[in-house]
Amino acid sequence: MRKVLHYLFHTRNHTFIMLHLLLQGLVYAEYTWEVFGYCQELGFSLHYLLLPYLLLVINLVFFTLSCVSNPGTITKANEFSLLQVYEFDEVMFPKNMKCFTCNVRKPARSKHCRVCNRCVHRFDHHCVWVNNCIGAWNARYFLIYLLTLTASAATMAVVSTVFLVQLVVVSDLYLETYVDDLGHLQVIDIVFLIQYLFLTLPRIVFMLGFVVMLSFLLGGYLCFTLYLAATNQTTNEWYRGDRAWCHHCPHVARPPSAEPQVYRNIHSHGLWSNLGEIFLPAAAHCAEKMN
Repeated sequence: MRKVLHYLFHTRNHTFIMLHLLLQGLVYAEYTWEVFGYCQELGFSLHYLLLPYLLLVINLVFFTLSCVSNPGTITKANEFSLLQVYEFDEVMFPKNMKCFTCNVRKPARSKHCRVCNRCVHRFDHHCVWVNNCIGAWNARYFLIYLLTLTASAATMAVVSTVFLVQLVVVSDLYLETYVDDLGHLQVIDIVFLIQYLFLTLPRIVFMLGFVVMLSFLLGGYLCFTLYLAATNQTTNEWYRGDRAWCHHCPHVARPPSAEPQVYRNIHSHGLWSNLGEIFLPAAAHCAEKMN
């Protein structure tokens, strides 16, 4: 079991990419096979029904880019150029640090990825779903991939929900009654309706539950990612931020009697500048030319 977990999460492999594509394919197959046809019969606008397919095309483009693009690998050729991009804060990123594995000096905001075995410029995290690091040069691709994936799940959830609600209204199901176990006549409630729909249209209801859950999970992660982008932080920096004042930095550590120190992000320069850094990464083109 330990070997399996190590293979899945600590080595580069395509398992999660295949799982991602399988789940996406199954959801879209069900949407196409049943929901799309039923919605057309009920007179839904074709524009709304085709929106998930448009989002799918965009999503697959940026999913591919996130998988195959260079996240910002630091090499001997681009090392000097990348050292000039960000200021060293001498807390989280002190000067003159070296990665002995890659044999390069470490620019500010970089980190060595143990999974990929390389140092990455403005390292954010290693994503198993794209089998790649997310860094300075592909963060924009990952953000759009995440945005379109969330939007496609939410769109299918809305379309499927509206379809089921309209089906209930058109068939007057909500006006029906049933006899309970005690022989009493009961008005149909929401729980009974859900049970009835699940027994009648199990695949659609199961798909709806899955995309609703996915929408909330992805939506929460998207909000977190947008917050990091707006404040010019990486996931790595956010995780390490509270522990930045530590025994590893004795020259800046506070005395025991002093007021608690809060790590200050010196790289944030306003919302638009921070977002611009994601979509137009500093020194990317210059460093790529040097490779």
